[in-house]
Amino acid sequence: MAQARAADAASLSGAPLGALHGLPITLKDNFDVAGQTTMSGTLVCQGESFATQDAPVVQRLRKAGAVLLGKTNMSEFAFSGVGINPHYGTPLNPCDAHLPRVPGGSSAGAAVSVALGLAFAALGTDTGGSIRIPSALCGLVGFKGTQSRIPLKGVMELSRSLDTVGVIARNVRACMNVDAVVSQMTMPVQSADLRQVRFAVPQTLMLDDMEPAVVDAFERALTLISAAGAEVVDIPFTSLGDIATLSSPGGFSPVEGYAAHHARLARAPSLIDPRVMARMTLGRDVSALDYIGLLDRRRAWIFEAEEVMQGFDAMLSPTVPICAPELAPLLASDEAFFKVNRLLLRNPSAINYLDGCAFSLPCQPENALPVGLMVSGLRGQDSQLASIALALEALLA
Repeated sequence: MAQARAADAASLSGAPLGALHGLPITLKDNFDVAGQTTMSGTLVCQGESFATQDAPVVQRLRKAGAVLLGKTNMSEFAFSGVGINPHYGTPLNPCDAHLPRVPGGSSAGAAVSVALGLAFAALGTDTGGSIRIPSALCGLVGFKGTQSRIPLKGVMELSRSLDTVGVIARNVRACMNVDAVVSQMTMPVQSADLRQVRFAVPQTLMLDDMEPAVVDAFERALTLISAAGAEVVDIPFTSLGDIATLSSPGGFSPVEGYAAHHARLARAPSLIDPRVMARMTLGRDVSALDYIGLLDRRRAWIFEAEEVMQGFDAMLSPTVPICAPELAPLLASDEAFFKVNRLLLRNPSAINYLDGCAFSLPCQPENALPVGLMVSGLRGQDSQLASIALALEALLA
């Protein structure tokens, strides 16, 4: 309220106003805020030192005049695409007033804060889809840019190779406005002419195991995009199916997450969600030799994938292959939880592995559960992708 009153006073005084002046923004619980302990959705951080200064992205939001409402709930240590948190409760997905459904994670509370109208936008992180998954399940727009665009200093890490700061909002323009502040890079004003855009639709991995509602929404979106004059081309992109093998023996998140948090895991293992503990400890016995192999294989894969994407402006796929599942069965069964978690992470995590950029855009018909259309580009193509996303948003609406 003090920030809001200060924003009002500045408006009345005629002082120069920032790009986000007076707009309410929420922060995921893994961003440092001076004078607070960064909890990252866990109990084990209780009693740790307060952050001595805001994370740079938080500083940039304040300088732009944003009103920071507070921290939002998340999957513990950002290690889940479902959004369940056994310590603080799970934010319910607002898309269904009658049946409790998961919000998607790990930026669960971030998406719910926007979907409920509490915030203009939410700042979150995306390691394997943690911005785009909850955006898709809650009917919002989520943007994960090229990792290097936004500083990760002051953000509690899960995977330093994959973690990316991102934005959730109700529309593409709002995402762009917040992104321009936290990245300090200007985004385009004009939407793309879809008649000059060539899209790739990968047939490997991305279209597997789709629920009927997702199939219908995705096919409807492709029909609209083609009718608007864009070229839509099915491509094999078989190397997408190689990511799981290339990520053995543990993948970046378990290996780097264990390295970052091993002392916390050892200090109070009983305070940590067993589902999170099981995955983080997969990285405990991975050698430096194995880790360097992970890095080398990813680097080579990115080069090959960028060659496949030559001649295309962007890639289209469902953000996730399912609609928001019911919460109760996932609380009750580890098997059900891990099956859903794998499905939710599968498509968006491929773009993190690519170090690409991506928007998730709502594409469902009216009065249906939310479905996300993911439009993705290569690293460094963020501005071009934003122009395309503006055009697609207008078309899908």
